[in-house]
Amino acid sequence: MSGKQNSGFDRLEQGGPADTDWFTPVQPGGADSHEADFRAWRSQFPEFDYDTGYSDSLAVTPHDVRHALGPQAEEIMATAGVDVDELIRLINAETTVLPVIPDEVASEPQAEPKAAPGLVTAVKRWKSTFLQATIAAVLTSLVGGGAAAIAMNNSVTLEVDGKTVEVNTYADTVGEVLQEEGISVGQHDLISPSPAAEINDDGRIVLQRGRPLTMTVDGERTEAWVRATTLGEALRQANAPMEGSWVSAPSDSAVPLEGMAVEIKTVKAITLFDGGKVPAPMSTNAVTVSELLTELGLTVGKDDAVTPKADTKLSDGAEIRISRTGVTVVNQKVKIEPPVEKVEDPNLDQGKTVVVEPGVAGERMATLRVTSKNGKEVKREEIGSKVLKEPKAKKIKVGTKKPPVPVIPDGQVWDRLAQCEATGNWSINTGNGYYGGLQFNKGTWDAYGGQQYAEYPHQASREQQIAIATKLRDDRGGYGAWPSCSRKLGLPR
Repeated sequence: MSGKQNSGFDRLEQGGPADTDWFTPVQPGGADSHEADFRAWRSQFPEFDYDTGYSDSLAVTPHDVRHALGPQAEEIMATAGVDVDELIRLINAETTVLPVIPDEVASEPQAEPKAAPGLVTAVKRWKSTFLQATIAAVLTSLVGGGAAAIAMNNSVTLEVDGKTVEVNTYADTVGEVLQEEGISVGQHDLISPSPAAEINDDGRIVLQRGRPLTMTVDGERTEAWVRATTLGEALRQANAPMEGSWVSAPSDSAVPLEGMAVEIKTVKAITLFDGGKVPAPMSTNAVTVSELLTELGLTVGKDDAVTPKADTKLSDGAEIRISRTGVTVVNQKVKIEPPVEKVEDPNLDQGKTVVVEPGVAGERMATLRVTSKNGKEVKREEIGSKVLKEPKAKKIKVGTKKPPVPVIPDGQVWDRLAQCEATGNWSINTGNGYYGGLQFNKGTWDAYGGQQYAEYPHQASREQQIAIATKLRDDRGGYGAWPSCSRKLGLPR
């Protein structure tokens, strides 16, 4: 193995490779010379991280070999038929970090010269970058590619969204493994360990990829990023209201990488008041009043009213009221009262009547429109009628004979009494239940025959009122029916 090779820095995405003759023996010199050479060489490369597991020695040590080969180091060297010291000699034959040390000198214990810190750093960088490749080349020359592959290969379990696969890789970090597998990590993904972490044989890499989830909850749209592969787990990660809710897709539905949209209708406890029926508590996933009515199979007539309005969103504890207004048309038989025919009779005292023919009631069929609200009738109107039987008139004789004018022998006394009782106004009616100049009540007037003159006392003449008052006075033996005024006028009581 000889010639120039590109620097390993370009693996870390630096500006560009630099050519370095890594296989020209390094001439021993003083610490200052080494430091100056290192500063001149190191200025060509930016900073980068390197494997700090290698020793500080300027030579390749057994520790370096075992670190480069990993846990299978002894098995690999046994397969190649070499021990660690022989493998180091073969490595030194291929490339030189320090001047080659003759075997006889190398076998003698010597104190290793103290190297400049910058040179030590450069050698550790070289080991980190090229030692595995150099060992692989040596082993390949010994036993073929199999041993080299063993030396460079790590077995890693890669789990992506719950699915696992075993990967054999030469990569050093998690990020390199993912790059080899063509897997990119997005800003919503979760990767463990981190992409910069080193991998070991039998290591495990877990990647959970983010997926957009669009949820429409009771008509309100919201978006979330989840790392779940099934809808049920995605909704739990998004803290969606799940208990009792209706979901537009099964919980075991797969959530694709491009995401999915789902509708959720939460459960609500409501009470329905339907017309005159008993209030009905119930649970529903309906979003609006209209959706609830459809869900229950309820129809609303043109004269019915729903509160709140049909497009109102339901909430827990809501009360829905349906006012049922029904209109029916019915036919009903109705009695027709007989008309009254009056015939005046001059021989019959005025105010008296005599039924000559009682008459016969008729009958008709009335068509009625009846309006009911919540089961109770609130309006009834007649919209048609048909006579089934004509009525027969009722005939009455009405007396027109005027009663004789009564003789009033003591009219002056009654005038004085009327002046006291009603200021002399014989037709007075104050509405206090007493009527006329002598202030009769209706019961007394009727009891002493006042109706032969008029229905009420104030409707009769002065003489007719005095005639009835005279009967009352004579019946009671004095003017005691008018206690206050009779006392004031000194009339016998």
